[in-house]
Amino acid sequence: MDNLTLLLIERMGILLTLAFILTRIPLFRQLLDREIHAGTSISYSLMFGLFGIAGTYAGVVVNEDTYSPTFWIFSLAPGEVIANSTLVGVVIGGLLGGPLVGLGAGMIAGAHVYGMGGFAAAAVGLSIPLTGLLAGYVARFFSQERVISPSKAMFIGMFAPVLQMSLILIIAGPPELVRSVVNLIGVPMVLTNSISIAIFTTMIRVALQEQERSAAMEAERAFTIAERILPHLQRGLTPQTAQAAALLLQREVKAAAVAVTDREQLLAHVGAGAEHHVPGQAIEGELDKRALFSGVIEKGMTPEALGCRQKNCILQSAILVPIREGGSVVGLIKLYFRRPQQIGKVQEALAKGLSNLISNQLTLTLTEKMKGLMKDAELRMLQAQIHPHFLFNTLNSIVTLIRIDPHLARHMTVQLGNFMRLSLKLTSTPVVSVRQELDHLFAYLEIIQIRFSEQLKVRCEIGDGVEEALIPPGTLQPLVENSIQHGLRHRPTGGEIVLTVRREREHVLFSLEDNGCGVSPELLEILGRIPTGSREGNGIGVHNVNQRLVSLCGPDAQLIFSNKAEGGCLITFSIPLAKEESA
Repeated sequence: MDNLTLLLIERMGILLTLAFILTRIPLFRQLLDREIHAGTSISYSLMFGLFGIAGTYAGVVVNEDTYSPTFWIFSLAPGEVIANSTLVGVVIGGLLGGPLVGLGAGMIAGAHVYGMGGFAAAAVGLSIPLTGLLAGYVARFFSQERVISPSKAMFIGMFAPVLQMSLILIIAGPPELVRSVVNLIGVPMVLTNSISIAIFTTMIRVALQEQERSAAMEAERAFTIAERILPHLQRGLTPQTAQAAALLLQREVKAAAVAVTDREQLLAHVGAGAEHHVPGQAIEGELDKRALFSGVIEKGMTPEALGCRQKNCILQSAILVPIREGGSVVGLIKLYFRRPQQIGKVQEALAKGLSNLISNQLTLTLTEKMKGLMKDAELRMLQAQIHPHFLFNTLNSIVTLIRIDPHLARHMTVQLGNFMRLSLKLTSTPVVSVRQELDHLFAYLEIIQIRFSEQLKVRCEIGDGVEEALIPPGTLQPLVENSIQHGLRHRPTGGEIVLTVRREREHVLFSLEDNGCGVSPELLEILGRIPTGSREGNGIGVHNVNQRLVSLCGPDAQLIFSNKAEGGCLITFSIPLAKEESA
């Protein structure tokens, strides 16, 4: 028995060498990714069935009390049986491919064993497909594992030859011969088959780890290159940015040369062939035009396909990587190689990763730019809607004063000019300092004091350390105007407005209160959030102020309206305390 075990272990080494070669086959890698359907199940069954047949040929012929070390066995005498490793391929097929693959591989290998003859042909031929089917069902209990662990595979592998020995004892005859043979081959087959299955699964796990490690390294490499090249390409495709990007790519990718183009011409070429691949050349190659049109990575394997007119050009092949921005192709990155054989799967995967990463990042950058432009345009529109209300009211007052007090009308006209000049200056930027906003408000109050000198008083209490905080321009003036137009409209005398600005930790708090009629309860929750459409006005000024505060300072800066117990309205909001130079 010991000599038989050693002989089977030697044969097992040959079988495992074949298994190692099998793990390098692409079809086998697909099986590891569970890409199995009706069509591929046949291919996998055939593959593992042939592996089982190889295990049969690596077996040892055994009769009642002796065995033959012959390697290639084509037929068995009536009193012989074969101690084999057929079950290794069938069990692995079931564990990886499921019941159908295990059954299919078992039927192929089992039919081959049955055809070889011997007194146990029927028992062995039946046990092999049954073992593959059971292995496939057992694998479902470990479906969360990509490849079953070697320890579990060894445990399952021990039962496969035990099942085969049991069927031989039940079906085969004569009984004395069967018992003698089973005693001789039982233990060696259990040991060698279970160890082979465990080693096979270990090989598969190692192959997977190599594949995943290689993919991770290439992904990390693509991320690193994309991260370094993006700052150049984000400034636009110019000869300067293209030259910097090409230098970086040529160093990182280890290509013979790297070129960068836009849709019309070559912008930069670094590396071999630079003497005749000159920036400024028009794009004429059909492969270049096809890549620019389709946005798909292209491969050129000859100088003619690459559109190079130079005879004996050393750049024989290239990968053309489209650069997409916002859904359209804006240029190409061309990775040149000296020989077509230098373009392998690694280079293709790297090119694909670079194309996706660079294109996605450029698209995101373009989206952010567009969002910024749209927000800026929206703010300009909102700011432009506020001033006409005040302008029309002031002009009406000036018309009235011209008849009553021309000198005061002149003074009011001068103050209106100052106010409008400050307004134009402030609206040229999305944020201004609190000091500039207060200057703008004070210019407005100069006019208000003339218009409502006997009806209201405005008091401002400004704390220390608040003047450099940043605030959207035209925030305070519309709020004061709203208090005058709506809060104090029914108060002909004694109206009072108090503006308080103070610092509290990392925020500047604003509160504006009046002693007017307050806000109706149904408007308190929606005022500032949507135009109200009430009889007193549509609330567009307050709504625009709130929109700009939220857009530029965040949701915590929104206006909060409340009614005071003694009468009147209180408006509060806060902005983060940020210096202008860090904005």
